[in-house]
Amino acid sequence: MAVTPIRRRWKTLALATSVVLAGVTVPALTASPAGATAPDNAPSATSAYDDTYYAAAIGKTGSALKTALHDIIDNQTKVSYDGVWTALKVTDQDPNNSNNVKLLYSGISRSKSLNGGDQGDWNREHVWAKSHGDFGTATGPGTDLHHLRPEDVQVNSIRGNKDFDNGGSSFTNSGGSLTDSDSFEPRDAVKGDVARMILYMAVRYEGDDGWPDLEPNDSVTNGSAPYIGRLPVLKQWSAEDPPDSFEQRRNQVIYDQFQHNRNPFIDHPEWVESIW
Repeated sequence: MAVTPIRRRWKTLALATSVVLAGVTVPALTASPAGATAPDNAPSATSAYDDTYYAAAIGKTGSALKTALHDIIDNQTKVSYDGVWTALKVTDQDPNNSNNVKLLYSGISRSKSLNGGDQGDWNREHVWAKSHGDFGTATGPGTDLHHLRPEDVQVNSIRGNKDFDNGGSSFTNSGGSLTDSDSFEPRDAVKGDVARMILYMAVRYEGDDGWPDLEPNDSVTNGSAPYIGRLPVLKQWSAEDPPDSFEQRRNQVIYDQFQHNRNPFIDHPEWVESIW
């Protein structure tokens, strides 16, 4: 399918603002303002972590940047698959209702207590489909919170292990997401979130720690190979849907409370283009 423009309004280009202010304190959980615009070529962001956490990466580009970021973010505390349930209730708390989590693709706010496998429940969606590299739910990529998100059980099943691309048809509880026979398009408000999660996985898992070397490509027929497409579309989504306060807060909570590593593409969205 051809790459087509995203049909959406811009999200607020907050970049790393909440991270800069946060230090090691979890940012406040508030709803994002709507409707702001951002230039196509935003200047490089800075974060409170550039002189410490990202020090070895600052000033690098291309493959050197990717290698430096890998060496930084692969130092993490691993979470068990059971532990993911508890973590998601914190990382994905609805900013408008502390009793609920916000579901990724559908945008539904659902009670934290409704986690499970039945209709009406939410479960643990692997944004990088666990069959793409066949890593399952074992501790490692199968439990990495930077790509695990709460989602309606049926919507999770509809997404399945499809690659990401533009186009398709709506479905029950889609929230604006679309799907067809070989791909899935998230709702506009989280297109960039999805892209940055996929690209985090591609940098974090490079095949040097017993797990597959995960990489994005330009295919929607990747099957069980350790690849997910389509890279040109993911880059487009990341550029047109920059990080908002929900995504930034989530990154901070994972860093502070759970894995103690960060998604660098939330702190520095311009690094997507620098590497790919």
